[in-house]
Amino acid sequence: MLPYIIRRALYALPVLIGVNLITFLLFFVVNTPDDIARMQLGFKRVTPEAIETWKATHGYDLPYLYNEQADGLDRVTQTLFFQKSVKVIAFDFGQSDAGRSISSDILERMGPSLALAVPTLIVGMLVNITFGLLLVFFRSTAIDWGGVVLCVLLMSISPLFYIIAGQYVAGKLMNLVPISGFDAGWDMAKFLILPVIIGVVGGIGSGTRWYRTIFMEEYGKDYVRTARAKGLSDLRILFVHVLKNGMIPILTGVVVLLPLLFMGSLIMESFFGIPGLGSYTIEAINQQDFAIVRAMVFLGSVLYIVGLLLTDISYTLFDPRIRL
Repeated sequence: MLPYIIRRALYALPVLIGVNLITFLLFFVVNTPDDIARMQLGFKRVTPEAIETWKATHGYDLPYLYNEQADGLDRVTQTLFFQKSVKVIAFDFGQSDAGRSISSDILERMGPSLALAVPTLIVGMLVNITFGLLLVFFRSTAIDWGGVVLCVLLMSISPLFYIIAGQYVAGKLMNLVPISGFDAGWDMAKFLILPVIIGVVGGIGSGTRWYRTIFMEEYGKDYVRTARAKGLSDLRILFVHVLKNGMIPILTGVVVLLPLLFMGSLIMESFFGIPGLGSYTIEAINQQDFAIVRAMVFLGSVLYIVGLLLTDISYTLFDPRIRL
């Protein structure tokens, strides 16, 4: 297994370099260093001298990809791409354009993001898997058909509707929980209850329908007929054998959500005022802070690659035929 992990890590290196290069090119196609300086200094009464001073102070006065005025290796290292993007591969995020340590900000904001995302993921998976198994248990009945129709209806509703309706009903009309905000310690629970519930309810439609498809496919296989012939009950077959054999596609779906555990939900954190990494990214985009944007894109790429690796390893636990 160790050679496989090393091989995957080596494969990931050019991917991360490519992600950094694409992020760099896309960002500077839209904005020039002068635009970034004006954004940070303010558009009114900004002199060319002030712009040049800001660029020199923050390292934006270098050429993009190749420095013709330098000698030797400095032609590559003394460039905007190397100084601003390549160092990120060594997890040297540096400082934001506003002068704050990005690593410190990430560590500080990771807690609120995890506090929101982990309960939403765990509770959502348990609810969706249970509902999916129950629909398979009542397959080809009115309960099954009604459940599928309800899932389609829930999928058709915009996530913004769940958020706005939840804030209005639970926060304003019934005054059960705060509409927005965050606090440290156990007091954070009152701020997280509503977004977690909304996140779970908003994902029931697509999640339950997807799990039902997986379990229906498993239920039609030969080992299920064999188990029924041996006298096992449908509940035992579904919640023990079908569930276990359906874990591989389930794990594949979970890996897509792994970056969200750390990087937070952009919409949810913004609407509920949770100071997580999702709102951190939104603020950086609004402020045109390239340093934060490139750090968050890189971090998301690393988490996705790690998730794929963990998924491959977990396959061996649920399917003994798979060898790495």
